[in-house]
Amino acid sequence: MLESKNLSMFKDSLNTSKDYNAEGEDTYDLQRSLDDHFIQTIEMMRKDSSKKLNDFYDVYLEKLDIYLVKNLLKRKIEGKKIEEAKVEEAILPITRELLQKIMDAEVEDLPEILKNYGFEKEVIDAISDENVDLLTIDTVIDKHVINKFKQVRVPYKCEQAKHKFVNSMIDILNVKNILRAKQLGYDEVSCKKLFLGDGREIASWKFKEMTEVDQVSQVISSLEGTSYYGVLKDAIEQYDKEGSVQVLENALDGLFLKIVKDISMENYINIGPTIRFLVSKEFEIKNLKIIVKGVGENLSSDVIKNFLIKEVS
Repeated sequence: MLESKNLSMFKDSLNTSKDYNAEGEDTYDLQRSLDDHFIQTIEMMRKDSSKKLNDFYDVYLEKLDIYLVKNLLKRKIEGKKIEEAKVEEAILPITRELLQKIMDAEVEDLPEILKNYGFEKEVIDAISDENVDLLTIDTVIDKHVINKFKQVRVPYKCEQAKHKFVNSMIDILNVKNILRAKQLGYDEVSCKKLFLGDGREIASWKFKEMTEVDQVSQVISSLEGTSYYGVLKDAIEQYDKEGSVQVLENALDGLFLKIVKDISMENYINIGPTIRFLVSKEFEIKNLKIIVKGVGENLSSDVIKNFLIKEVS
């Protein structure tokens, strides 16, 4: 597919797989078709799973929707125009309902709306602040989804796998946040606002330590002794060459794929394979969307390949 000369060739190549039936003639429509395929896959998985995992699937879908909620809230607060079509991009009906209410509301009504949709006091306070900090909005909304994963009920035998998955996700997001912040030159105070809570290996004291250094390379050095250090150390040369923190984020995503594979193997008789399939499929779709964009913009296969996320060995 990387060698496709145009989008039509890409689509034909993809659709030879029995799993896909991508539609669309341009980049946007093909990417939307891939998103729809992912949602359909999740719904098929849900049908084949125990009803006791229904809530877990809902939270996973909410995770996919949450960027729309964040973006609409920030645009509303900033007084920017919001496209009606954005509401229809949401997967869950309840998200579409929430987005519509955000669109139609006045800024002063946002805290009450979010409260009615189950958002925590931390989110309400951040929205209610006289001088709303958009950085804080991002963080508290991410924490909202993390809390949903922590609280969602799964069968007792699945709890350990879920716990490791959620805490690993927190670690990865915390490290990504701080790397991006240092790349952008955020000060220590701003960096501390990005903390999403204690994860599997990175506690609050470790995160604080990372906020106190100035350079991306120093953040990586401070992670020595964690499982995240090795992949970042290996990627630092490419980061120095390209000057893009995306290189490091991709390395972390590759490690996350390895982590969920380990979770699957350790918990193969319960939720482990479900978590692995969901995460792997999500990254497969992301990679295919990257290829679509690259082919649509006539980028070389070598350039596109650099953006793809691959599980670390």
